[in-house]
Amino acid sequence: MKEEKIDFVMLWVNEKDPEWQKEKNKYEQKELNEHENVDNSKIRYRDWENLKYWFRGVEKFAPWANKIHFITCGHIPEWLNINNPKLHIVKHSEYMPARALPTFNSNAIELLIHKIQGLEENFVLFNDDMFLLKPITAEAFFRNGRPVDMMALQPDVANADDEVMPYIYLNNAMLLAKYFDKRDNIKKQPGAYFHIGYPPMYFFYNMLEIAFPRFTGFYTVHGPSPLKKSTYEKLWQLEPELLGNVCSHPFRHKEDVNQYVLREYQKLSGDFFPENIQKFCGYYDVEETNEKLIQTIIGHKKKMICINDSNHEIDFEKAKKEINNALDQILPEKSEFERKL
Repeated sequence: MKEEKIDFVMLWVNEKDPEWQKEKNKYEQKELNEHENVDNSKIRYRDWENLKYWFRGVEKFAPWANKIHFITCGHIPEWLNINNPKLHIVKHSEYMPARALPTFNSNAIELLIHKIQGLEENFVLFNDDMFLLKPITAEAFFRNGRPVDMMALQPDVANADDEVMPYIYLNNAMLLAKYFDKRDNIKKQPGAYFHIGYPPMYFFYNMLEIAFPRFTGFYTVHGPSPLKKSTYEKLWQLEPELLGNVCSHPFRHKEDVNQYVLREYQKLSGDFFPENIQKFCGYYDVEETNEKLIQTIIGHKKKMICINDSNHEIDFEKAKKEINNALDQILPEKSEFERKL
């Protein structure tokens, strides 16, 4: 049997690029004058200066990755070896329509990824806050061509710390409810909802959700997303106007859906392999003190980790230094993705 290729996709922005800043400020002022429904928070673009550790982790712990599609508006890290044969630099303008540019909206950037030239059917979407900490196999992401994921129902609730994302999660659920009946879906694939390996909390949540006839929301593990080009193509076929509207927003917007809707569509379609993703993917919000996070990195306690920037005031430079020192302890050697000086 031929082994299927799996690509990695990474989004990156250089917030310190003066041309990017100038462009962002121009559109930001226009949007804020016309709308109140946008998210232009600085943490969406804050650079932790640890991207090189992502590349080191991929080379050391996932050498089987076929191609890395590195998405940027055009700027490139000075240290990046653009001649690495595994690396494909992708500018927004190379796969996004002109009417959607310039964009500062990760939802728009992610919803058009299937348009990238040369992208394999199966790929894993990373954000720049996700890192590999120990060896991981392709089977952690895809098995027999199906994405490995976890079906977890969870009510979408208000969040005073974030004025946009709760709306996006609700929009995801409303879109999915158009195409899937909750109780019918549970009957069709009970093993997807009640997999014996799921974390007890989410197994219990799924049991409780039987009482409600409609979807109240979904919990999507905030980590690398195993996705299929065909899922993108199907959803764009079903919802061209809605997805096109998202891509027209220069910044995150209350009317957006995000890439999680694609993961949930795959799961509701039965096109996934149920697994407890939390076994090998850790998630941490950056806080004033990050001892548990640091120990997880240094001790290789998870295969993957997501280090989510904080919505609260923190000592950014202190947290950045602690986290990057920990990453350097486990990944001190330069990768072939870094230029030789």
